[in-house]
Amino acid sequence: MKTTWYCGLDLSTVVEEEEDGVIYTVVVKQQHAVPTSPMSAVSRSQCVKAGTEEKLVLHLLHSFSMGDSSFVTIFLSTYRSFISTERVLDILTDRLENPPGDSKRSHVRQSFNKAVCTVFSTWLSEYPEDFKNLGQPSRLLRLAPLLPKDSSAVDLRNSLLRIAEELSEKALLPDTHEDQASFTSSSADASKFEPTSVLGFPAALIAEQLTKIETELFVGLVPYHCLGSLWSQRDKKGREGVCWSVRATIRQFNKLANAVLASCLYPTKLRSQQRARLLEKWISVAEECRARKNFSSLYAIVSALQSNPIHRLKKTWQETDREVMRRYEDLSEIFSDKDNYSQSRELLKEEGTSKFANVDNRLNNRHLTKSSARGTVPYLGIFLTDLTMLDTAIKDRLDNGYINFDKRRREFEVLAQIRLLQSSCKNCVFTADEAFIQWYNSIPTLTEEESYKLSNEIEAPCEPSPRSHTPTVIITQCPDLSTSQPNLAGDSDSLFDFQSPVNNLLSKLTKHMRSPSVSCLDVDTSLSTNENTPTALHPSTPTKSHRRSASCGNNPSNNIQGSGPDMRIVRIRMDLQDGNLYRSILVTSNDKTPAVIHSALEKHNQDPKQTSRYELIQLLPEGKELVIPATGNVFYAMTSSSVDFLLRRKGGNTPLGSLSNSPEISATFPRIKAKGRRLVQTLF
Repeated sequence: MKTTWYCGLDLSTVVEEEEDGVIYTVVVKQQHAVPTSPMSAVSRSQCVKAGTEEKLVLHLLHSFSMGDSSFVTIFLSTYRSFISTERVLDILTDRLENPPGDSKRSHVRQSFNKAVCTVFSTWLSEYPEDFKNLGQPSRLLRLAPLLPKDSSAVDLRNSLLRIAEELSEKALLPDTHEDQASFTSSSADASKFEPTSVLGFPAALIAEQLTKIETELFVGLVPYHCLGSLWSQRDKKGREGVCWSVRATIRQFNKLANAVLASCLYPTKLRSQQRARLLEKWISVAEECRARKNFSSLYAIVSALQSNPIHRLKKTWQETDREVMRRYEDLSEIFSDKDNYSQSRELLKEEGTSKFANVDNRLNNRHLTKSSARGTVPYLGIFLTDLTMLDTAIKDRLDNGYINFDKRRREFEVLAQIRLLQSSCKNCVFTADEAFIQWYNSIPTLTEEESYKLSNEIEAPCEPSPRSHTPTVIITQCPDLSTSQPNLAGDSDSLFDFQSPVNNLLSKLTKHMRSPSVSCLDVDTSLSTNENTPTALHPSTPTKSHRRSASCGNNPSNNIQGSGPDMRIVRIRMDLQDGNLYRSILVTSNDKTPAVIHSALEKHNQDPKQTSRYELIQLLPEGKELVIPATGNVFYAMTSSSVDFLLRRKGGNTPLGSLSNSPEISATFPRIKAKGRRLVQTLF
């Protein structure tokens, strides 16, 4: 492929070149010094587009000399999506044992040694856990003696040997590792919980303590845990510990939303005027979180206030101060899902690395001084959405089997935004308030049923709300992602552009997404629909006098027309020996059953040549199944009641009772209502 364009006096040509298992995107620029001069300067830059597993690893050692300066950073950030740490070390160690023939020349050997030291020093500095989690020291003991003998590699060699020694000692000790993902705090004693005690803490103090918790979690977040290909494996058997840093953030989001619910619902005997003061307190806390650029806590509070157990308390909302209500509506608008969370992204772009939030000076001047400037804690769900969409929409491999490294470049753009925000939080200093922390940890966990029972005790339900349709994600006019070119300009200013690198590619994927603004409180990954769910679980229509929760209870459109083929994201599960694993698949209105099965097998790393041996089954509510015809159009054959599918060998008999009901958190998207939960399962 060859593309040529003109820019002023420049003539630029983009071509693709394949060489020894690697495809390069090459940009050749020809610039005239002056319009009348026949002389011109030619520059050439290239970056890897795709390659074999081995060649991509070896390119780590050659990328500097070839001008592909970002390759090492991108590779180390994303390689876990397509290759293991052990395999990377084995390939590099083999090369050190058998260096290229021309490395005997002095200047070539120096360049090669420098590249080796740079790669391993960067890797060890940025991702030391990759080495510490190897399990056995043998690879490090093999690698260390092969490093360059000059002084530049002394510290590197010693560091690797220390880690090898630690691994040896760890292997001799009994296994006392506690799975970070399986940790759950014990439920507090409800009889000792004082819900109205929250009124005794200043809103600024509560927000400060919440920001302290969120900041520590965000700084400890491992960015690559957010990659769609890794996050999608969280429910796979034997992978319970994967993405533990993301799970920790989700648990805090749920805990805070639960705190709002419990404090507002537990005192069932309060008068409406008294309960309204609790709502006003949490709205004030949300404002203070906004002033501290703590968007994670802000969203958790707003989501809880918008959830049905609180949303339906008509009398309480009527007693809430009008000015407080106006400010609450403004805060709610920040997380509108309109245009792929465009307002949230714009705020991150404007305030991401600034010292203060762009809010009413009343808040900044009253509580935040120059010495207390804070970093930005984002709502992580926005980044998880981008990375999940990228993983779903762009192929992992090209048609010739090469690993699609352009996909990793796009994923890195999202990870780079996370890391930049993390850097703004690393120097933040907080002081713990033991009284608030003690109250916060004393809050009992409410289930959905308990929340609605308390809510109904406070205000008896009126007429039942009609059951809404299952939300789905409808996609129109999906562009051909494989043909788009990466940004080769290297503009560092574009790194912090929170309009999302997937917006140009995937804005139409999320254009028709509808998500209820409710909190992720009840941790449940069940695929079945609970028919015993009380009618009150479904959103009630806000009264005319209250303009709250604009997005609460929206029904999605299931028939959206577009000029391009319609598409949907579905989740397809296979029964593998190592557990149940779901992968998201794009299904277009042109896709027949064999094509969908072929794509699903590829996503599950199974042999796509076995397509004819499988059948595609849609999993419906109440344990029912719909077998998609072998030569049918999947898009039109499926029903709108479910987006979950099973890939089953023909003649097999897989009981639906084997579907995983993991107690662990399955998403960061708000989902307390049954419809919200199913939407999150659609996305993740």
